[in-house]
Amino acid sequence: MKNVLVFITDGFADWEASYVTAELNKPGSGYQVKTIAIDSLPKTSMGGLNVIPEYSLQDFSFELPFEMLIIPGGTGWKEEKNQQIKKLVEFCFENDIPVAAICDATTFLGNHGFLNQHKHTGNSLPYLKEEAPNYEGNKNYIDEQSVSDGCLITANGSGAVEFSRDILNKLNVLEGEELREWYELFKKGFIKS
Repeated sequence: MKNVLVFITDGFADWEASYVTAELNKPGSGYQVKTIAIDSLPKTSMGGLNVIPEYSLQDFSFELPFEMLIIPGGTGWKEEKNQQIKKLVEFCFENDIPVAAICDATTFLGNHGFLNQHKHTGNSLPYLKEEAPNYEGNKNYIDEQSVSDGCLITANGSGAVEFSRDILNKLNVLEGEELREWYELFKKGFIKS
């Protein structure tokens, strides 16, 4: 089984990665989802779910093979302590391991320069400029729900389904017509309005 890491903080937006983690953990996908946090203490999501991280940045072995790092948004990105993930993100970019960030996790990436050389999106360009004072990626900003560019996938906070679609495509879990049908089902439902 190939590992996909999901970075969690206190106040992580549990719904933003829920579509994709459910698909990745299905039998036959070839993937398993593992959680990582700054430490090994339980983290409580915005929805009140308590999660005990499987890995801690304090003792994480960069020898562990993983195929992608998924970073949900949430209220924890305003806390300085969560900026420690920068080291793991740098490792991913240096080793061509895809990083997928949504909502305020894109703001974190923007503030640390990870968006400057890639096409990307976020909650909005004005929001990125205001909340990420070191952001300099204006020329690569695309006003879309989710943007995939090389080893980077970004999405705004209302783009969880598009974000999941782009991750499933990048990891070759679903492709072509099967991916289109999956997206249509979760975007529009069984009953069309």
